Amino acid sequence: MSLSSGIAGQNDGRNYSFKTVLLGEGCVGKTSLILRYVANKFNDQHDFTKQASFLNKKINIGGKRVKLAIWDTAGQEKFHALGPIYYRDSNGAILVYDITNEKSFQKVQNWVKELRKMLGDDICLVIAGNKIDLDKERHVAVSEAESYAESVGAKHFHTSAKHNKGIDDMFLDISKSMIEKADNNMQNKKTSTTNRKSIMVVDDEQLEQKPKGGCC
Repeated sequence: MSLSSGIAGQNDGRNYSFKTVLLGEGCVGKTSLILRYVANKFNDQHDFTKQASFLNKKINIGGKRVKLAIWDTAGQEKFHALGPIYYRDSNGAILVYDITNEKSFQKVQNWVKELRKMLGDDICLVIAGNKIDLDKERHVAVSEAESYAESVGAKHFHTSAKHNKGIDDMFLDISKSMIEKADNNMQNKKTSTTNRKSIMVVDDEQLEQKPKGGCC
């Protein structure tokens, strides 16, 4: 299913439609984060995500109406090659790791490198340290995770789908970032169009012609 992204172009640019993808290892809680945010549900029984699916969420930020298509992707290694298919049209990406699993945090770093290589600064990034309800079993230091996020220009959030912590703030923040980027892109297009209109093209032959008329 195709999905348009960016500004919807209605009501003076106050309607937005964005695609946001969640990436990360299997069992880090991507599906749980989405279900908690969209439907306020939590399921203790974990089922592996098969390939990818998405849910829609409509929000209002300061009078700006935003429609989010939030994509859930499979984290198992055999599905990693399909990643570009799901994130290539994304406006934002949330990279999720399990704070009790060091390997899942290392995988996030791989995803960030891939996204920056493929999409550059066109995509807004957020990193989520999930399962903070298991903080006593933490294997990823807070300072390390936050320092890394800052180094790649991403926001870092501490989340728990089980206790519904940090999720609304995370999606609100990335939505604001996507709105800001969309507005800036639109303004740059308007500026570029204005500059092109202000350029006057003069034929070289006109410059070489001597003015006609009487002399002194």
